[in-house]
Amino acid sequence: MPAFSKLSDAQIDAIVGFIRAWSDKPAPQFSDTPVRGDAVRGKSLYESYCAVCHGEEGEGGKGTGVTFSRHRNLPIIAPSLNNPGFLTAASDQMIRHTLQFGREGTPMRSFLVQGLSEQDIDDLVSYVRSLETRESLYQRPAGGKSRIIEAESSYSLEETVANLKDALVSQNFILIRTDTLEHGLVPEGEENPKEIILHFCNFSFLFDALTVDPRVGMFLPCRITVVERAGKVMVSAINPLYLSQLFNNAELNEYCHKMHDLYSVIIEEATL
Repeated sequence: MPAFSKLSDAQIDAIVGFIRAWSDKPAPQFSDTPVRGDAVRGKSLYESYCAVCHGEEGEGGKGTGVTFSRHRNLPIIAPSLNNPGFLTAASDQMIRHTLQFGREGTPMRSFLVQGLSEQDIDDLVSYVRSLETRESLYQRPAGGKSRIIEAESSYSLEETVANLKDALVSQNFILIRTDTLEHGLVPEGEENPKEIILHFCNFSFLFDALTVDPRVGMFLPCRITVVERAGKVMVSAINPLYLSQLFNNAELNEYCHKMHDLYSVIIEEATL
């Protein structure tokens, strides 16, 4: 769920109004008053009442962020609470309201009904708010600032493509096809022969990653691009670590790291 910075305030208000129209209940009004509670005591309460769904560190339920494209036992997965986006958007009073009254139609039941006091709830809110000062699982990982992994090749375009094919095999990948980058985008025969893209895959890795989160289809199967301009041959691939910050799925981060390392090794073998 990215920020929609290109939308004006009026456009955002219009979207909110449209969504609000789906309910016949008035929108709750929350003040900006911070909740004062005991975060240390709240941590103990969190471990007893919340961790089973939201994770021990507030990282969310298993598979957080995925859609209905795969089977799940619950109609909704508990969201991550240590996510900077959530902590920025949710006020103390909003979190407090959710704990007090629950979320209709979800496993999130009212904590008042479950026997907690209002002071218990304030302590829980204070603990959740304290997660802002901790390192989040979903902050951009090291190596994830760049959108692409890129290197200049010491070889010609043709030699680089051949090197890449050898490197793919050495890393247990299967080459699916080699195309010009413009294939299908311009009339046949008018493609730039100096812009090549290789499509390849390790199907075991792909199957495992898709089981964790089907959104890995954004960058799997794998692709590496080779482009020659002004006598310089550049090799590049999308950086999975950059994408991992979008997924909000701690379990998938491991696959993003593995894919980043594999891309780096393959490109290094082909260009040095």
